[in-house]
Amino acid sequence: MPAKIEPKINAFADELTTIRRDIHAHPELGFEEERTSKIVAGKLKEWGCEVTTGIGKTGVVGTIRVGNNPRAIGLRADMDALPMDEHNTFDHRSRHQGRMHACGHDGHTTMLLGAARYLSATRNFDGTVHFIFQPAEEGRGGAEAMVKDGLFDKFPCEQIFGMHNRPKLDVGKFAIRTGPQMAGGGLFDIKITGKGAHGARPETGIDPVVIATQIISALQSVVSRNVAPLDSAVISVTQMHAGDAYNVIPQEAVLRGTIRAFRKETMALIKERIETISRGIAKTLGGTAEPDVRVVFPPLVNDRNSVTFISDVAASIVGEENMNREGPYVMASEDFSYMLEKVPGAFINIGNGGGEGGCEVHNPGYDFNDEIITLGATLWSRVVETKLAKDAR
Repeated sequence: MPAKIEPKINAFADELTTIRRDIHAHPELGFEEERTSKIVAGKLKEWGCEVTTGIGKTGVVGTIRVGNNPRAIGLRADMDALPMDEHNTFDHRSRHQGRMHACGHDGHTTMLLGAARYLSATRNFDGTVHFIFQPAEEGRGGAEAMVKDGLFDKFPCEQIFGMHNRPKLDVGKFAIRTGPQMAGGGLFDIKITGKGAHGARPETGIDPVVIATQIISALQSVVSRNVAPLDSAVISVTQMHAGDAYNVIPQEAVLRGTIRAFRKETMALIKERIETISRGIAKTLGGTAEPDVRVVFPPLVNDRNSVTFISDVAASIVGEENMNREGPYVMASEDFSYMLEKVPGAFINIGNGGGEGGCEVHNPGYDFNDEIITLGATLWSRVVETKLAKDAR
């Protein structure tokens, strides 16, 4: 069935596209979203929302209150870009070298703005909706910063929902799953200290490069031998830095990488194994290792009732055949998980389609698909109108 886009939202689709492309052309990194935050706050005020700025540094919350119903829900979008160059050549490509909206946060922000405009004009619900525009999702802790800044104390919510585009999922389709959906993520640094020496006389030194290679090899056994076979985890060593000359055995080497898992217990296990293995191997080979393992995101876990609710709403718009309620597990991380630890809710994927610009996120050729802006805004609007229906007390 064709998607049932709200006609009143469709009427200002061109304006939403203009906003999205403007944000895309002026990307800002985490906690630096000054221009984007001003655009968001300005539009919300223009459309009659209460606006609070500076939550989690550059975060913005817009609020609409209708009637006397004490119930309240939150809808969240992210605003930051990635520190990478864009390779696209269209007119709205990034105007700032080293910054790019390569994950679609420009589109997420615009879809939520579209819902705010519609709901502020129609007010066909009874209760309160908070539009949460989060900074710094890309590894800089924006969700945690908003929570620590009193997000849910100042803006209480009984449920909260988030949405992310999914390349290769067809336009007009949604996907979600109950329970763990996206992995928790962590970063690690391992500083290895040996004893520098001449490259021609290795017996006089302790080679940190050799120690590093043994640690890398041993870490590959953690997932296969320490993590349960039916559990899922990843350990990737992504950087190795050592030495500056051909004929010098360096004094130090540094390894860096990432860990991912769907359970907090598995994240803790991996952290312990990295620490024990790196210290043990370094000591065995005569050196020392100082591991620093940091869990950046907890796993994203969807509440069962919230999944059922938003899936039913989405199915009413696009048809049950286009609502995948058992979507794939995603090993990437998403810091909306911090908000879901505080308030029950769910995180849904909206199809971004394929074709030109339909490549995976975090790719220099990526672009958000403007065709889905009105669909995302419609879903957000129906979520509010359904959850806070005037006769639902």
